[in-house]
Amino acid sequence: MSLPQPDNDYPLSEVPADARKPFASLALLLLGFTFFTATMFAGGQLGAAFDFHELLMLIVVGNLLLGIYAAAIAWAAAQSGLSTALMARFALGERGSVLSDLLLGITQVGWYAWGVATIADVLVSTLSLAPLWRLPLMLVFGLSFCLTAFIGYRGLARLSNLAVPAMTLLILISMAMAWRDGGGWQGLALIEPANGMSWAAGMTLIFGTFVSGATQASNWSRFARTPRQAVIATLLAFAVGNGLMVLVGAIGALVYSQPDIVDVLILQGLTLIGLAMLFLNLWTTQDNTIYNFAAAGCNLLRTRQRGWVTLGGALIGTLLAMAGMDALLIPFLVALGTCIPPLGGVILADYLLVRRGTYPRLAATTLPTLHWPGIIAYCLATLGAWLATWAPPLVGIALALLLYPICCRVNRRPALEATS
Repeated sequence: MSLPQPDNDYPLSEVPADARKPFASLALLLLGFTFFTATMFAGGQLGAAFDFHELLMLIVVGNLLLGIYAAAIAWAAAQSGLSTALMARFALGERGSVLSDLLLGITQVGWYAWGVATIADVLVSTLSLAPLWRLPLMLVFGLSFCLTAFIGYRGLARLSNLAVPAMTLLILISMAMAWRDGGGWQGLALIEPANGMSWAAGMTLIFGTFVSGATQASNWSRFARTPRQAVIATLLAFAVGNGLMVLVGAIGALVYSQPDIVDVLILQGLTLIGLAMLFLNLWTTQDNTIYNFAAAGCNLLRTRQRGWVTLGGALIGTLLAMAGMDALLIPFLVALGTCIPPLGGVILADYLLVRRGTYPRLAATTLPTLHWPGIIAYCLATLGAWLATWAPPLVGIALALLLYPICCRVNRRPALEATS
């Protein structure tokens, strides 16, 4: 069987006006990306640490901040038609953007490995399969999940159009049952938190869980027909959709001591529905994840063969999962999560504060090989985030926004020259 023909999706150039997508398509695609199992686990930790009223306040504030950050990047992407990897060329330089490609690419292929291992482990456990099934299942799902991403935006959108409404319905059914089992608002409000956690730690958990994805949401928001549509779709996905995932995990932990919606559905006697939910949940996130890898990989390799870079990334992620590296990757990926928000901060500072919301056309621009103000500001902001004791992702973004314009003033070199 031959593979479907991949779409171009403009990996090395601006998305033209005639290739932009309708609002509903973009919103569903972004919601599919934020419907993520790991976010539910974060919600489960919060559910065990805060009373119900404080939990709701924390979820609203944390996801609103995440949504605002993602929406700012989405606005720049829709206005310019550029992905995060391409915007990084302006902020870091022609070859300096290799730094962003490696950060974003390694993070995404690592999460892909985690997802491949997760679905294989759950199926082996739930269906009581022999352990020898684990590796074949990883191979099958590792290569299957990437097919929609191989096609491109069109494949991602078609899957999201089917999966997002189905997942939303399953979540609402499960949460209605959990609400009943937990005794409603009064019953949930009476549950005492089992663990303690500060507001700062809770905010870091909410914001940090998906800030890497928010930084790369430009890979789809650049397809928006207007910046306003990009901002609304992104806020819907990252402020509301991601918030719903945190809330689902928190209620599952409060009522059933299980943060994962799949485990909750199984406890509710809905095993088959739970497995369907897992499949849809991981597929819509996995294909978006490996699409992000391809966006960074195409910029790194300076190739337009986005479909084949997608397959290469999926193969790497699958092999990492089969080698048992998924468990070792999580601490590494969390560390990278601290390093990625300052990158988004530098890109936003470059676009909004230095270039005043306007990029020249990429093909008509000569960029410096290394743009030192961006590189220095990024390194200092990352160091500050690493040392911060309060909300490292937020500290990293704030420092990048502050330091980049200062570094540009000190450097006093033009960031680009237009070609004749």
